[in-house]
This record gives sequence, structure tokens and C-alpha cells, in this order.
Amino acid sequence: MTPVEIAVSILVIIGTFLTVATAVLMFRGPDALTRVNLLGPLTCVAMPLFIIAKLVLDWSVDGFVLHLFLRAIIAIIAVWIISAVGSFVMGRSIYGVTVVDRKHGIED
Repeated sequence: MTPVEIAVSILVIIGTFLTVATAVLMFRGPDALTRVNLLGPLTCVAMPLFIIAKLVLDWSVDGFVLHLFLRAIIAIIAVWIISAVGSFVMGRSIYGVTVVDRKHGIED
């Protein structure tokens, strides 16, 4: 194995560990709001690690290619934006279902 393949393997193993850990923690989460918040390690760390591993593997074959680098940066930024917005929307919708208005005795 070349050093590049070893580096890519390490990135993929770390990303896979974070994915499995997130799945296990989601099953153990006490409520839906906590489960939504547990998606952070998967979307903010594991997915960019997979994208970087693919980029490094492509660079080992073709050398530095600018459009692959730009696509990887755009993909990582897009994953972060989509996960932030999605987490916010899911959290607000779950929080809105579980809130009780004690002043008026109304449950939402």
C-alpha cells in the first residue's frame, strides 16, 4: 500500500467510526430533539472526511486538479449549510410539538 492509500483508509475509517457512533447514539437518544442534535458529528465531520478522502485518492491518480478541489470545497460548504438549516428546521418543528403554553393551558 502506498502512503496515500493509507491516509485515505485512515480518513474513511474515522468517518465510518463517526457514522456508526452517530447511529448508535441516535438509538439511545431519550427524545426526538436530542436525536436531531446528535446528527452533528455525522454531517459536520464524517461527510467532509469522506469528501476529502475521495479528493486525496483522485489527486493520487491525476495529480492536483483545480476543478476537483473546487467541487470538494463547494460540496463541503453545501453539506454544512444544508445540515445547519435542516437541523434548525427539524429542531424547531420538534420543539414546537413538545411546547406547552402554561399561561393559557394550550398544548401545541
